Amino acid sequence: MEKISSNFVEEFIEEDIAAGKVAASPTHIVHTRFPPEPNGYLHIGHAKAICMDFGAAAKYGGQCNLRLDDTNPSREDTEYVDAIKEDIHWLGFDWGDRLFYASDYFQELWDLAEYMIKKGLAYVEEQTSEQIAAQKGTPTQPGVESPFRNRPVEESLDLFRRMNKGEFEEGTLTLRAKIDMANPNMHFRDPIMYRIIKYPHHRTGTTWQAYPMYDFAHGQSDFLEGITHSICTLEFEVHRPLYEYFAKIMAEYKGTEYTPRQIEFNRLNLTNTVMSKRYLRDMVENGIVRGWDDPRMPTLCGLRRRGYTSQAVRDFITTIGYTKFMALNSITLLENAARADLNKKATRVMGVINPVKLTITNWPAGKVEMCEMDNNPEEEGSGKHEMPFSGELYIEREDFQEVAEKKFFRLTIDKEVRLKGAFIIKCTGVEKDAEGNITNILCTYDPESKSGMPGAERKVKGTLHWVSAQHAVPVEARLYNNLFLDEEATTDSQRNPDSEVVVTAYVEPYCAELAKTQPFHGINNKEGYNFQFQRIAYFCVDKDSTPDHLVFNRTVSLKESK
Repeated sequence: MEKISSNFVEEFIEEDIAAGKVAASPTHIVHTRFPPEPNGYLHIGHAKAICMDFGAAAKYGGQCNLRLDDTNPSREDTEYVDAIKEDIHWLGFDWGDRLFYASDYFQELWDLAEYMIKKGLAYVEEQTSEQIAAQKGTPTQPGVESPFRNRPVEESLDLFRRMNKGEFEEGTLTLRAKIDMANPNMHFRDPIMYRIIKYPHHRTGTTWQAYPMYDFAHGQSDFLEGITHSICTLEFEVHRPLYEYFAKIMAEYKGTEYTPRQIEFNRLNLTNTVMSKRYLRDMVENGIVRGWDDPRMPTLCGLRRRGYTSQAVRDFITTIGYTKFMALNSITLLENAARADLNKKATRVMGVINPVKLTITNWPAGKVEMCEMDNNPEEEGSGKHEMPFSGELYIEREDFQEVAEKKFFRLTIDKEVRLKGAFIIKCTGVEKDAEGNITNILCTYDPESKSGMPGAERKVKGTLHWVSAQHAVPVEARLYNNLFLDEEATTDSQRNPDSEVVVTAYVEPYCAELAKTQPFHGINNKEGYNFQFQRIAYFCVDKDSTPDHLVFNRTVSLKESK
């Protein structure tokens, strides 16, 4: 076939297509799967796997299954199952009628385990987990065989069946594969295949009380679904020989030569980010964040609530690519992808985050004049809207300096700036409170300088955003920053005390009215409406919003911070 691969994983797939291995598979097409555990919410690292699993299948005319790896009922919940499905759909992928669970195969996995016991390839172990770990040896020293390794087949078979009848307590018995206690690969030193878990399963109830381990269940589930390519992250590379070992036994048991192929790629690591599902769960349960969808979380629902688009996430994944080398990707790459996409989509509005009052002393009393604003100059046909201008405004406090620094081209005493879409103003003085804080900036305006008027576009160095104090709507603005201060963040890293800063901001009426009528981000896991607060950042409306109390989340600043 013509080579169309863009990474090494796809090159391997093309090799298998050319060699006829795909055509000889049970479904005769490229068949992948995405197999998350339903014990938490998906994060940005899962997005990389989703894009590969579903994307590669689509690229080669195949199909991708969604399979929930529900082999540990004590940590799983239908809440997570529903969230996983919603996140995959949000990213733009669909599994059709191919939604499966590892629990669909519990009986077949059990039958295979009994087959291995009867063939002398597995035995029931009575040692504790600590004893098993100690007698496994080290990477440079062989392990010691279990005293139960050569127990009679009939005895192991009987004990195994009684494990599932609830006759033994958790941790007392396990089923181990009998492979090679001296193998350099530690995973071959009689790995555990089954353990006892006395906890109701969200799908099968109490039917099973002995559950398969991941290494045993995963590859065999791939086999039973006719998966051609089991694509996973690099930490499973050392597991691949065991994956292939079990797959060959399964093929022998089923009387076929077909086996899936496992391919590993580098996982996604982000600066200033921790993606340990256990740690994320702890932060949620301890109230450190607002929930799994907190906009500071690296979860897909958190990114969505913060205002990231699915297109931005997919573009970011494309940018970082797939390799065999571990890398720490800068979070600025994700932010840049968001900026690039939102620049094309977000409606331009005026919003002031840190307001200071500005009074135009020569403005006619009570006069309100409308100024025409572009909704989005990057989007053809997006139209315009009107914004009220009056004699009392709010501007950003950072846009004024009483004594200007060098190269400060915003507003200062005796200097002119343009108010975006409106008039040129000149500062004549300030008013201060008893502590010396500026409470009012006094200016005059040039009536002949309104934007769009013939001859009005004389040049001044600075342009500021603004809102009319009389017409502006106060809103809650949540300003989000990295959750961790360290670039190479770990679970022991210091959390950023300013990861969420809540302020009262003022937005123009058009923004407020639009926000009241558009979908809020995070509701039903749908994307909402994105705004660009001009000169500041991209924002979205949070799901906590009500028509009487609007809440905006800062998605990302307009420019990369230095």
